[in-house]
Amino acid sequence: MSLAGLLAALDGDEGWAELVGLARAGGSGTLELPAPLQPFVLAQLAAVPGGPVVAITATGREAEDLADIIPDLLPGVRTAVLPSWETLPHERLSPSSDTVGRRVAVLRRLAHPSPTDPFAEPVDVLVASVRAILQPVVTAIADVEPVRAQVGDDVDLAVLVERLVELGYERVDLVERRGQVAVRGGILDVFPPTEEHPLRVELWGDTVEEVRAFAVADQRSLHVAEDGLWAPAVRELLLTPAVRERAAELARTAPHLADLADKLAQGIPAEGMESLAPVLADEMAVPLALIPGAARVVVLEPERVRRRAHDVVRTADEFLAASWHNATVGNAVPIDLSAASYLDLEDLRALSRGRGDHWWEVTSLSTDAELDEPAAGRLRIDAQEANAYRGDVARALVDLREWTGAGATAVVVAAGSGSVSRFVEELADAGVPVRSDDLAAVPPAGLATVVRGGLHDGFLVPSIGLSVLTESDIAGQRSSTKDMRRLPSRRRRSIDPLSLAPGDFVVHEQHGVGRYVDMVRRTVAGADREYLVLEYAGKRGQPADRLYVPMDQLDLVTRYVGGEAPTVHRLGGADWQKAKGRARKAVKQIAGELVRLYAARQASAGYAFEPDTPWQRELEDAFPYAETPDQLACIDEVKADMERTVPMDRLICGDVGYGKTEIAVRAAFKAVQDGKQVAVLVPTTLLVQQHASTFGERYASFPVKVAALSRFSSDAEAKAAVEGIADGSVDVAIGTHRLLTSGVRFKDLGLVIIDEEQRFGVEHKEHLKALRANVDMLAMSATPIPRTLEMAVTGIREMSVIQTPPEERHPVLTFVGPYDDKQISAAINRELMREGQVFFVHNRVESIERVAARLRELVPEARIATAHGQMSEGALEQVILDFWDKQIDVLVCTTIVESGIDIANANTLIVDRADTFGLSQLHQLRGRVGRGRERAYAYFLYSPEKPLTETAHERLATIAQHTDLGSGMHIALKDLEIRGAGNLLGGEQSGHIADVGFDLYVRLVGEALAEYRDDGPAPVSEVKVELPIDAHIPAEYVPHERLRLEAYKRLADAATYGAVEEVAHELVDRYGPFPEPVEALLAVARFRVLARGAGLDEVVVQGNGIRFHPVDLPESGQMRLTRLYPRTILKPAVRTIVVPRPATAPMGGQPLRGTELLAWASDLVNAVLQPAPPAPPREPLT
Repeated sequence: MSLAGLLAALDGDEGWAELVGLARAGGSGTLELPAPLQPFVLAQLAAVPGGPVVAITATGREAEDLADIIPDLLPGVRTAVLPSWETLPHERLSPSSDTVGRRVAVLRRLAHPSPTDPFAEPVDVLVASVRAILQPVVTAIADVEPVRAQVGDDVDLAVLVERLVELGYERVDLVERRGQVAVRGGILDVFPPTEEHPLRVELWGDTVEEVRAFAVADQRSLHVAEDGLWAPAVRELLLTPAVRERAAELARTAPHLADLADKLAQGIPAEGMESLAPVLADEMAVPLALIPGAARVVVLEPERVRRRAHDVVRTADEFLAASWHNATVGNAVPIDLSAASYLDLEDLRALSRGRGDHWWEVTSLSTDAELDEPAAGRLRIDAQEANAYRGDVARALVDLREWTGAGATAVVVAAGSGSVSRFVEELADAGVPVRSDDLAAVPPAGLATVVRGGLHDGFLVPSIGLSVLTESDIAGQRSSTKDMRRLPSRRRRSIDPLSLAPGDFVVHEQHGVGRYVDMVRRTVAGADREYLVLEYAGKRGQPADRLYVPMDQLDLVTRYVGGEAPTVHRLGGADWQKAKGRARKAVKQIAGELVRLYAARQASAGYAFEPDTPWQRELEDAFPYAETPDQLACIDEVKADMERTVPMDRLICGDVGYGKTEIAVRAAFKAVQDGKQVAVLVPTTLLVQQHASTFGERYASFPVKVAALSRFSSDAEAKAAVEGIADGSVDVAIGTHRLLTSGVRFKDLGLVIIDEEQRFGVEHKEHLKALRANVDMLAMSATPIPRTLEMAVTGIREMSVIQTPPEERHPVLTFVGPYDDKQISAAINRELMREGQVFFVHNRVESIERVAARLRELVPEARIATAHGQMSEGALEQVILDFWDKQIDVLVCTTIVESGIDIANANTLIVDRADTFGLSQLHQLRGRVGRGRERAYAYFLYSPEKPLTETAHERLATIAQHTDLGSGMHIALKDLEIRGAGNLLGGEQSGHIADVGFDLYVRLVGEALAEYRDDGPAPVSEVKVELPIDAHIPAEYVPHERLRLEAYKRLADAATYGAVEEVAHELVDRYGPFPEPVEALLAVARFRVLARGAGLDEVVVQGNGIRFHPVDLPESGQMRLTRLYPRTILKPAVRTIVVPRPATAPMGGQPLRGTELLAWASDLVNAVLQPAPPAPPREPLT
């Protein structure tokens, strides 16, 4: 939606007209005006010809918000944001390839603009935080040519890949994140950091035939990329021959840098290499110096920017002092790295003056108009910020009626289309003349115009009678519907290659636990096949036995998850059968109990909620982020469950910060729409505060009453809440287990939501079981406890898994190391520099004040407070609220913060004595940071004096390895390994999972359940097809073993024609047209589906015939068989037939082989063994 009319309306103001005149005359100056008008100033300057506008903000978030608003005010303007590194210039950490790629793309556009190139358009307005603009960059990076490839181009694939690797791309077998590249035959997959999806470039010979985007989740193509591939560098220091030469020299002269410099000299990119840019690169300069010609520099809020610049410079210098390269040489820095240090703001101003730039400053701090005349070059715009109504809609309507009645112009800007239509209705009901329209022209006076736009704060300009209010001014919350990134609306099957390393334990369903050796290709009976080689225990004193598993039986093999080091079984021994028998027997008892539970739930009649209302859609519209595909799928599943009469019992497993709360918000709102009450049960008082605030904010525009009940509630509040719950006036009650006490009675409870389910004990769950018979239950957990995980996986409860991280979220940088004062003070200062907050977890109450005092000595300027469970309720509440309101910088606390406290501004976590924590505790703690768009840091520290125990070492190693987003489930399964799993319904510890592995145990429970319930699909029988056919995936077609293994596993699991075709389409999409052996492999898979349908278990070569088993034919069938296939041997006693193998000619012909033999076998099955419907016609593969 355009807001250009607002910018045009300001022309009527005298001060504004003066500003426009000054800009046209090429002048500069200082402007005094309220903060909401800052984007209008930038848009106005951009509208006047005279070089690009460079806006400098205090923080990166302000820069992004400004860049979003300006195009609404000036359609057609080309804006860009220059992001800053998440790391500091002297840290031995590399910035993420996303950030670097976006920076390089912007620098390229600044240095080499081209109006005809969609990727290198000139920049009219560059918005950058002071941190981004003061950091010198390697000047050569702006001149590096990105890799281009468009349809019809002739390219040499090897040269193209080599060039991408030179630009810093990492070569992998499967592209999953930005800055990666993979090659398979004539197909190149690459993920440029500027694109929202990776791109697949398909070549025909040396000509680019097609460039299309594909999804990371399932690696399938999405749509054609019209503009082709444009891949900028993902490192700011490129390893050119000159750089490598300098690195080799540095390795010789600075021995303590030898490990890093040696790698660079060999052309291997290394973590933290950018910190050596000053000594390896030719020249460094700030981004402003790269802009050709004069620019107009606008400093927004110069006082704040100056303060930030000072903090940035000081913290970077501190990091240099505490840094890695001088640790070995006292504090004398052996090499000069000052060229990479941040400039001072005054130095930047001097540089700008030398370039001939115009320097503007825009401040909201005004001088007193009555006392002093504005100085020369200082303009004052007579305007003020709009009132903050904080949810008092009635007062806002009264003001709007007054303004329009007096003939003034009123504009209401809302974020979502739902909000626009609601404001129009409310204004019309209140008697305010209103229209809803685009603001391409000046809005008319005397009526209120409601428009959709991204403006966050309103303002009043009395001189021209203009009043602008925004949704956040009126509702008291800032909501927006802007997509951070568009995402495919549904996530299809995700790729999870069965990554097996030699030595990994695997479970074969018939032979037990073995060890994976490798994957081999062998020629058997004249046919090439690939096999998985597994090693089993041999007889005493004998070498190990080996089992060759053909790829079409890969579905019998799973990775072992269960215990530490399982015993490897003997082939043909009784141990495995005994272990499986024991597990099966235990599982049968469990299954009977479960089925009784399940049946009771299915039989009880719950409440079927109505479909979504318009209000529901409006609430969902106002969600400020783009939902992830998994989140959308979960929301749909929850709503579908709620609309059924069977009470819902669903578990949502999503990693910390993956948007589980939003699902709860929507489910609760749906229940309230039908007049039902909702109970939200959380484990800690802090979470009650937080959820009450979140739910309250999201429901601010709707008549929904939310009440909180916890030990923080005063007696009067608690009494009012309990009464409201009893009489039905409270719609959503959020509380700790206090909600479960006998004194709390709901009038009409429809939905119970349990957050952080792993924290509730058995007695709480027993109380809930009483409710469960007819109330909908929704449980949420990031690291489910083994028992919960098992119940969900075995199908007793429905389970939804959210695996996609929200876009714009970075994995948390995790450090595990000894405690060090310098490291801690530098880490705290770095966080303060970006106006963030720090959690310092120290889990001993008796020494917590001592630790806080030590931190005050290390970082005197930080505001530090302590929080622990032994404080009085009032004091604890006050500390948490102060932290929430950003009154405290560092919170020194116990694990009271572990459960779900969500402060987006806290992005550094320091855990003291991390070796004393459990694994899921460490993961939950780490989940407290990294919730915003900033890069987060977690430091897990242990005492350097005390040795680590084996378990502590393993836990810290696991947490250090699993830093990726979404590692919660990995960690839950690892916890299952370290702790073992309790039996499902009994309290006794169970060794069955350790005996047979988690996957098989789950399968056994599933089978036992299906047997009890007499429903569920019939077990899929195994079909052994051993015919002389070259059926395998050649290494030339899919070079990487784990991807071949994944394709084989998909085919082995395919039990229908549709599933086989799905795999075929995917192979063509990902790897190109298939060679003959793959075509044969797909034919074998289709034949297995056909044979399974005919009830066959094996089709194998036997001497000069082909044996089919089991076959039960009536007499007429036997006669038909012998007539069609003479010399067939029938063995009714063993239910087998042996049919003579066909040959190319009756006399002297060669036996048939390959796909011809398969076609013959298919004809036989269709003609004799079943009156089968023909296979569905195959779609052409594109």
